[in-house]
Amino acid sequence: MKVGALAAVTLAAGGGLYRYTQASSPLQRFVLDGEARAALDAIVPAMLAGALPVDGAARTTAIVATTGRVHQAILGLPLAAQKEVQDLFGLLALAPARRLLTGVSGGWRAARPDQVGEFLQAWRFHRLDMLQTAYHALHDLIIGAWYADPSTWDSIGYPGPMKELA
Repeated sequence: MKVGALAAVTLAAGGGLYRYTQASSPLQRFVLDGEARAALDAIVPAMLAGALPVDGAARTTAIVATTGRVHQAILGLPLAAQKEVQDLFGLLALAPARRLLTGVSGGWRAARPDQVGEFLQAWRFHRLDMLQTAYHALHDLIIGAWYADPSTWDSIGYPGPMKELA
């Protein structure tokens, strides 16, 4: 109970700090850069464990392509939703919040896939609805971006859209 309360307070404080350091401005388009991109690059392989190619070069290419498609998917959301996703990535980029909420202490570039997978599973079943919602948002964005690429369809037996409807 104490850990949950501490996490909620830290999440609120981190979100407040993030918003305080960001200038109050009208809603703007999502920007994926720096530590936010590193976070997504670390989360994609953990979320797609088993689906990504094993070969190093092909794996890296698939991760970069998926990160790009996630970015494009976010840009297709309404500006208010883009702001919420920006706030989530801002929180993941903030070192104290990242450490407390994810357990990733050395930055996203140094995060191990198993470490990222553990935090994702913790968020998936967390008592706080906010963390569950964040997990599901990341899950839906990443899985959707992965299977938006026709080259991934064979792995799940999807033949593609019906020719009559295309």
